[in-house]
Amino acid sequence: MTTAVARKVDRVRTKAMGGPTDQVDKNALIIAPDDVTRTDPFLLMAEDWFSTPGFEWHPHRGLETVTVVLDGMLEHGDSLGHAGSLEPGDVQWMTAGRGIIHRELAYHNEFAHTLQLWLNLPNGQRMTETHYQDLRLADQGRIEAPGVLVRVVSGSQSEITGPAENQWPITGLIVTLEPGSRYTPLLAPEDRAFVYAIQGDATVGGTPVTDGQVAWSDPMNVTDPTGLELVGTDPDRPTTLMVFSGRPIRESIVFGGPFVMGTRDDIEQAYLDFRRGKFGPIPRLARL
Repeated sequence: MTTAVARKVDRVRTKAMGGPTDQVDKNALIIAPDDVTRTDPFLLMAEDWFSTPGFEWHPHRGLETVTVVLDGMLEHGDSLGHAGSLEPGDVQWMTAGRGIIHRELAYHNEFAHTLQLWLNLPNGQRMTETHYQDLRLADQGRIEAPGVLVRVVSGSQSEITGPAENQWPITGLIVTLEPGSRYTPLLAPEDRAFVYAIQGDATVGGTPVTDGQVAWSDPMNVTDPTGLELVGTDPDRPTTLMVFSGRPIRESIVFGGPFVMGTRDDIEQAYLDFRRGKFGPIPRLARL
């Protein structure tokens, strides 16, 4: 059996708090899109607390979004005809591809607390077919050991495979550790990984992190599998960590509001296509 090569943490960042805005009660930017060469294939991640109005109808093209419901209930609808609600622990995985219009609201305008991660796509796949997945808590893979619970959302760990269907290979885990417990996910050496502390304190590859911090581990120049040791160090409560990894795509990236494309011309075309109705009409679905 091959021994995993220990990963280290290359840098730690603390989320930047913001809000309120005209959409949310409070927000935070966890992964900023200011230097995507250091975060690719992860483009940005935001944390939002909202009741009303939330995020009404808006378009996306050229990326995937992963939305994790932490608390409350999230209502969604889109131009593919999907409509429903997501509860704490559920994950929404959306391939915007060639173009989609959707909305994300607090169910009954009550309360929702979410994380949303934007995933990069290769330039040759940005216009792929639009796809939508609800990854319910009950359907996610589970790894359990004393003091450890791992929810496998995407990719595989310990022969357990998550339900997400990927355009670009991504490992996605939600790890809960009781005080003093540890878990070491195995990751491809060519992957870039991040660990976001949703709740509690931990060490990641021996580096301390606390609530609201994200630790980055860059690709390694080795051939063996790599392991990133996670230890719950909060003495008073369980620690919950979001662990995602994926191989950097290393192609041109241009942001244009809700669109991510390879060139500025592609961004301008996305706006033109949206205005001309090529994403479909803005849905008129009633509230749930």
